Amino acid sequence: MKPVAYSVPDVLKMIGISRTTFYQLVKSGEIKVRKVGTRSIVLSKDLEAWVQQLPVLHDFGDGQ
Repeated sequence: MKPVAYSVPDVLKMIGISRTTFYQLVKSGEIKVRKVGTRSIVLSKDLEAWVQQLPVLHDFGDGQ
Protein backbone atom coordinates (compact mmCIF):
# COMPACT_ATOMS: atom_id res chain seq x y z
CA MET A 1 0.00 0.00 0.00
CA LYS A 2 1.51 3.33 -0.99
CA PRO A 3 1.55 6.30 1.40
CA VAL A 4 -1.27 8.85 1.25
CA ALA A 5 1.18 11.69 1.91
CA TYR A 6 4.91 12.36 2.09
CA SER A 7 7.05 14.56 4.30
CA VAL A 8 9.05 17.34 2.65
CA PRO A 9 12.37 15.47 3.11
CA ASP A 10 10.83 12.39 1.47
CA VAL A 11 9.62 14.45 -1.50
CA LEU A 12 13.06 16.03 -1.91
CA LYS A 13 14.70 12.58 -2.04
CA MET A 14 12.07 11.14 -4.38
CA ILE A 15 12.23 13.86 -7.01
CA GLY A 16 15.86 14.87 -6.49
CA ILE A 17 15.51 18.61 -5.96
CA SER A 18 16.82 20.99 -3.33
CA ARG A 19 14.74 22.39 -0.47
CA THR A 20 15.06 25.86 -2.04
CA THR A 21 13.73 24.65 -5.40
CA PHE A 22 10.92 22.79 -3.64
CA TYR A 23 9.75 25.89 -1.78
CA GLN A 24 9.97 27.96 -4.98
CA LEU A 25 7.60 25.44 -6.59
CA VAL A 26 5.32 25.70 -3.55
CA LYS A 27 5.38 29.51 -3.66
CA SER A 28 4.50 29.50 -7.37
CA GLY A 29 1.58 27.13 -6.69
CA GLU A 30 3.03 24.25 -8.72
CA ILE A 31 3.23 21.91 -5.72
CA LYS A 32 0.55 21.93 -3.02
CA VAL A 33 1.63 21.58 0.61
CA ARG A 34 -0.73 20.76 3.46
CA LYS A 35 -0.13 21.40 7.16
CA VAL A 36 -0.64 18.92 9.97
CA GLY A 37 0.10 20.99 13.04
CA THR A 38 3.55 22.38 12.30
CA ARG A 39 4.44 19.60 9.85
CA SER A 40 4.29 20.13 6.09
CA ILE A 41 3.15 17.23 3.92
CA VAL A 42 2.48 16.66 0.24
CA LEU A 43 -0.37 14.37 -0.74
CA SER A 44 0.78 11.59 -3.05
CA LYS A 45 -2.00 12.47 -5.50
CA ASP A 46 -0.82 16.11 -5.62
CA LEU A 47 2.79 15.02 -6.21
CA GLU A 48 1.70 12.64 -8.97
CA ALA A 49 -0.38 15.38 -10.62
CA TRP A 50 2.64 17.72 -10.57
CA VAL A 51 4.90 15.07 -12.12
CA GLN A 52 2.31 14.29 -14.81
CA GLN A 53 2.16 17.94 -15.92
CA LEU A 54 5.95 18.22 -16.39
CA PRO A 55 7.05 18.64 -20.01
CA VAL A 56 8.12 15.54 -21.91
CA LEU A 57 11.55 15.60 -23.48
CA HIS A 58 11.14 14.31 -27.04
CA ASP A 59 14.58 14.93 -28.52
CA PHE A 60 17.08 12.72 -26.72
CA GLY A 61 19.63 13.06 -29.53
CA ASP A 62 21.75 10.18 -30.66
CA GLY A 63 25.14 11.48 -29.55
CA GLN A 64 26.36 12.11 -33.10
